[in-house]
Amino acid sequence: MIDYSKILSGKVHSLKPSGIRKFFDILETMEDAISLSIGEPDFLTPWHIRDSAIYSLEKGWTKYSANAGMLSLRKEIAKYLERRFELSYDPANEILVTVGGSEAIDLTIRALVNPGDEVVIVCPSFVCYEPLTVMAGGVPVMVETKAENEFRLTASELKSAISDKTKLLILPYPCNPTGGTMGRSDLEALAEVLDGTDIMILSDEIYAELTYGAVHVSPAAISSLKARTIVVNGFSKAYSMTGWRLGYCAGPSEIIAQMTKLHQYGIMCAPTTSQYAAIKALRDGDRDIERMRDEYALRREFLLSGLRRIGFDCAEVRGAFYLFPYIGRYGLSSDEFCEKLLRAEKVAIISGSAFGPGGEGFARVCYASSMENLTEALKRIERFVNSLKS
Repeated sequence: MIDYSKILSGKVHSLKPSGIRKFFDILETMEDAISLSIGEPDFLTPWHIRDSAIYSLEKGWTKYSANAGMLSLRKEIAKYLERRFELSYDPANEILVTVGGSEAIDLTIRALVNPGDEVVIVCPSFVCYEPLTVMAGGVPVMVETKAENEFRLTASELKSAISDKTKLLILPYPCNPTGGTMGRSDLEALAEVLDGTDIMILSDEIYAELTYGAVHVSPAAISSLKARTIVVNGFSKAYSMTGWRLGYCAGPSEIIAQMTKLHQYGIMCAPTTSQYAAIKALRDGDRDIERMRDEYALRREFLLSGLRRIGFDCAEVRGAFYLFPYIGRYGLSSDEFCEKLLRAEKVAIISGSAFGPGGEGFARVCYASSMENLTEALKRIERFVNSLKS
């Protein structure tokens, strides 16, 4: 009998499964459940983008692309970043097309982190940063952001977290799960802390187009941060292209070259059909972004108002498509609250503890769902909360 625990990589075996997964597993056993859990747009990929992919298949454009991605796509990415966020990158050697933003995150960490290097991770945040750091041999340093600061990373918090071993800072803004954003003045304050160091920044900007009330500002738009920033973005959230699995990163050519080597050996290239679709999205998709963002904004206001009416404390954050209400007053852990809600009322939200330190006492509620679903979900949540009170 083979003992696989002795054969498997120790690092892999020690990783905990995502805290999000168990709620999905329960949800799959239920009928008539409402899911406000998965971070996926409920819109179809716009037709003109799908049609472009279909056309590429009909023409037989199905060969490998360059490892870094089709040059025509990289040129469109460069134009897009300059047009939307005032960022300037050379498509020839400062942009890499990846299999989703997730691969870009992994490549950035592996290209930069040596065993023992410390990686400062803002949290609560997406579940992949810590395990990918561990797999690269790095040491995660978790920095808890606060609801009273709308989950922004402050200069004092950053200063307290860095040491002479710090190699990388991961900034996940706009933030999943909190919805927090960072403004220009916030980033300039971080720049002062980082001045004189060699600490790099991984800026995960997959939700950059989903901000409400202010345009997203990238750390790379701060002159003193540009040379130390790797921008990660993609097509999943802005264009509702989750299943197309296409992302990209932009940064200094010296680092992109090393990331491209890793990508070359592990992946070869991103899917060609998805790349053709992405070109169409970048050229003609601005109206699609505005249409979907306007709808998210309406849902956000409706859900925020409803949760507050029920009695939840909820920061008025202005990014992504999540709210992060405080649920700790009901005498249950975040896991217990969310699981009991799911079993009692068939409404799925995600425990804040799944997103790292600082998440306990909160829950992630996704409003990438129809107004009909949001309306019914609020009724069920209110009924559940009232049952706890009684």
